[in-house]
Amino acid sequence: MRTRDAFLSHCQASLGALRQEGRYREFARLEKLAGRFPTYRWHGPQGVREVTVWSSNDYLGMGNHPAVLAAATRAVAEHGAGAGGTRNISGTSPLHAALEAELASLHGKGAALLFGSGYIANQAGISAVLEALPGFIVFSDAKNHASMIAGMRGAKAAQRVIWKHNDLADLEAKLAAAPPGAPKLIAFESVYSMDGDIAPIGAICDLAERYGAMTYLDEVHAVGLYGATGGGISEQDGTAHRVDLIEGTLAKGFGVLGGYIAGDADVVDYIRSVAGGLIFTTALPPAVAGAALESVRVLKRDPARRAALAERAAALKAALDGAGLARMDGPSHIVPVWVGEAELCRQVARRLLAEHGLYATPINYPTVPRGTERLRLCATPFHTDAMIAELVRALRAVLPRIGPGVAPEAAIGMLAAE
Repeated sequence: MRTRDAFLSHCQASLGALRQEGRYREFARLEKLAGRFPTYRWHGPQGVREVTVWSSNDYLGMGNHPAVLAAATRAVAEHGAGAGGTRNISGTSPLHAALEAELASLHGKGAALLFGSGYIANQAGISAVLEALPGFIVFSDAKNHASMIAGMRGAKAAQRVIWKHNDLADLEAKLAAAPPGAPKLIAFESVYSMDGDIAPIGAICDLAERYGAMTYLDEVHAVGLYGATGGGISEQDGTAHRVDLIEGTLAKGFGVLGGYIAGDADVVDYIRSVAGGLIFTTALPPAVAGAALESVRVLKRDPARRAALAERAAALKAALDGAGLARMDGPSHIVPVWVGEAELCRQVARRLLAEHGLYATPINYPTVPRGTERLRLCATPFHTDAMIAELVRALRAVLPRIGPGVAPEAAIGMLAAE
């Protein structure tokens, strides 16, 4: 058999298996409407209709903030559409430099470094750190993001030790069992995006100091949203100065695009000098850098927006609880509604969209373990009480059949029969 035919056969079989298991990912065509967030236009099989989006990562609606839009427009008018090169080849503008300085200040660090995305920041940054010293051991939380795992795997010589999620006793046991002289890195997140729980940053830093380890903290789902100026959970907890490297994104709380790492100036300069994910790719467009810079500056002085996010999250949780809808408990703004089966989760999401005009992302394996499938919800400051009530009514119309005593397989059949 020719290689092309064998490969095509593999692709078709794999796609068929994903569809059979209810794990095939379909992209809903959603048109974001400036000034009307979280209302979108859904381009579906029956035409175009307006829907309410409940799964946006633009947690604070900054992608629609007038000052952010004005900054992007101004940057395009002044600098054009693209950066025109890598950071090392004509692609570093004053906007890039100003944004990096603003991010370093946000986290109280000596320097910051921009990347094309949060994924690339983790992948390139972690690999660069782990490849720096022989015998590096990275202690990775069991629920770390795929981008962090990719960074660890990219450092072929490093040893990866997985510790139970947020389990300090397990982390300490694994640190104690490691060779005392080996270089160590503890890699973890502040807010875990699929469960909505939060890491005990201070206690992890205690262990790092006790066992001579560095710390690498992913604040992707926290920057902009927590802390007095939006510096994340580490700012809120007063632990940022104890964390060696903080990674964040400009695409969620800040509503734009890009990722970054902040830390000691020499460490950041070293990563800048060796990380292939930075060196060999085009810089962020000036419009993106300008918009992100404005967003960071606006959010530094807008605690009311963060307070509104917390209030809306509490309102959504209370409404779900009052309706008897099963959700996974957590202290953050992320609200997962439990479903428990891949095909069922997909069908529930389809019905919410097609019948009720509500978009909620189904989260299935491998993003979460099998049997823990869920809808991932987030109420932004722009989701009203009426929108929350509408969502609860729709969920009750779709979900009452999958409570205790109803097997997922039976519930799938019930949904299919309607």
